[in-house]
Amino acid sequence: MRLSRLFLLVLAFFCTSSTVLARSYDEGIEYTRLRAPQPTQNAKKIEVVELFWYGCPHCYQFEPELTAWVAKQAKDVEFIRMPAVGNPTWELHARAFYTAELLGVLDHIHEPLFDSIHKLGNRFPDEKSLEDFFDEHGVKREDFRNMFHSFAVDTRIRRALDMGARYGVDSVPTIIINGKYRTSASQAGSHENVLAVMDFLVAKERAAMKKSH
Repeated sequence: MRLSRLFLLVLAFFCTSSTVLARSYDEGIEYTRLRAPQPTQNAKKIEVVELFWYGCPHCYQFEPELTAWVAKQAKDVEFIRMPAVGNPTWELHARAFYTAELLGVLDHIHEPLFDSIHKLGNRFPDEKSLEDFFDEHGVKREDFRNMFHSFAVDTRIRRALDMGARYGVDSVPTIIINGKYRTSASQAGSHENVLAVMDFLVAKERAAMKKSH
């Protein structure tokens, strides 16, 4: 009797595990197919784009989970952060993101800027407040101003605005998988669920890429 019960428990475990591994998600429910596929930066990789805003509490809460997810991905997955440009404040913060990225200091600015807003209550409503913040984190004021108003940052802002419209983004954080699919925690039901949907869509794209070759 004991052996039989043990066998049934083991069988139940593997059946349950198989069900979890084989879990599927539905287009139009947990994720949406974009009206038209959008270009990615590297056709040989599966591109995952997060659209976010520094002032968004949901983006802040999602950040550690997303960072952990990115760290576990295979080499064929390319992760890109893209600040959403929905209004003048969002554009201001997007300029700060691209300024830090182009100056090569994003690793020193990204998380502290999030923390400063959501832990300390700083809103960074204007360029001067951002300049002060960058200065506090070791960036010369002249370097900040020159980059903040540079053609390179202007170009990236225009692209972020254009891609946000192409992706059909109306809230943040939103995830775009390989220029084809859009999902979010609100659509998937939770941060945990959206990560699972991302896994599902990455696997879907990986299989499609292998099949095409």
